[in-house]
Amino acid sequence: MKMRARGIAAGLCLGALLVGQAMAADKPPVKIGVLTDMSGTYAAMGGAGSVAAAQLAIDDCLAAECKGMKIELVSADNQNKADVGAARAREWFDRDGVTAITDLTNSAVALAVQGIAREKNKVVMFSGPATTALTNKECSPVGFHWMFDTYSQSAGGAKATVKAGGKSWYFVTVDYAFGHSLEADTAKAVKALGGTVAGSVRHPLNAPDFASYLLQAQSSKAQVVALANGGQDTVNAVKQAREFGIVDGGQRLVSLLIFLSDLRALGLENAQGLSYVDGFYWDYDDASRQWSARFEKAFRGLKPTMTQAGVYSSVLHYLRAVAASGSTDGKVVADKMRELPIKDPIMRNASIRPDGRVIHDMYLYEVKKPADSKGGWDYSKLVATIPAAEAFQPLADSSCPLVKQ
Repeated sequence: MKMRARGIAAGLCLGALLVGQAMAADKPPVKIGVLTDMSGTYAAMGGAGSVAAAQLAIDDCLAAECKGMKIELVSADNQNKADVGAARAREWFDRDGVTAITDLTNSAVALAVQGIAREKNKVVMFSGPATTALTNKECSPVGFHWMFDTYSQSAGGAKATVKAGGKSWYFVTVDYAFGHSLEADTAKAVKALGGTVAGSVRHPLNAPDFASYLLQAQSSKAQVVALANGGQDTVNAVKQAREFGIVDGGQRLVSLLIFLSDLRALGLENAQGLSYVDGFYWDYDDASRQWSARFEKAFRGLKPTMTQAGVYSSVLHYLRAVAASGSTDGKVVADKMRELPIKDPIMRNASIRPDGRVIHDMYLYEVKKPADSKGGWDYSKLVATIPAAEAFQPLADSSCPLVKQ
């Protein structure tokens, strides 16, 4: 009887093993590439932290829907150069078997890779770049803009600032696709709210000295000096604006795109009072706090930026779609991604539109005064929630060919 029982148990174990192997066999191998800025101005908001976030997503899916799947993760530095990013994307797709690319960080790189991914029928997910062109004229059936864009950053920030009395604006703008798009979207929002644009000046990426640009902004007498840049450029500009006394002189300094990593680099003394729009903040609720604690443990004791959080969310959703569809074909997976609900600790009220824009709630924050901070990573206080339907460009205004069809 005992031998028979052992035989039954062994048979059950073997059966379970065979079922597991069969289920895994139905799910194809996946290779995800994190193409990000590892060494430049956007490295802190993306970079190695984005790789860590992607690994967390892989681990979570392997423990659930992706159990038994073979998933590989690779990464590379795009150097904020479109030609470098495009060459690596082609190499990954053509030679290395990469099935999807995420992050990108730089808008010029993102636009180059979007075209290649469309050509190769490979999914690409953007959580670092900001240009709205990715879901307008350059949209793709296999491209998804995950976290924020220049419209989401301009809409909430402009409305709050104009409402508070900031009617005339002057822009200090980084001179490439991202900065141009951010300035244009914000200027449009300001004018629609009854404000005016006094002028603008453009600076190169990775500018160490903002003196001449800030002096022009100061002499414009505009009520608002708006920084249409990001990463280390924003950090440098804010620090130097404080030194030039722009805020003390009565002008309002607004950062149109700032990350948690930037606030840490600035410190509360320099950043206090800044208003900004964010798609994810580590202290928003219990779910965000718990996930951020996991990220902090996995990555150098640092809290995640919204770019890194967006990498986690996009990779997890992509993997769930691969598991559900049993395919890594770009169009098949993209269709499944649009079909499945987005459920994770990052996004609230999220859905994917036909143009590839992932809409979700965005948030207006204000940086705390040093005396109001409880220490550590306690940088910001929530001012308002911008509902998903209002935070992004209306679909009716999209120039994406997929929408017109």
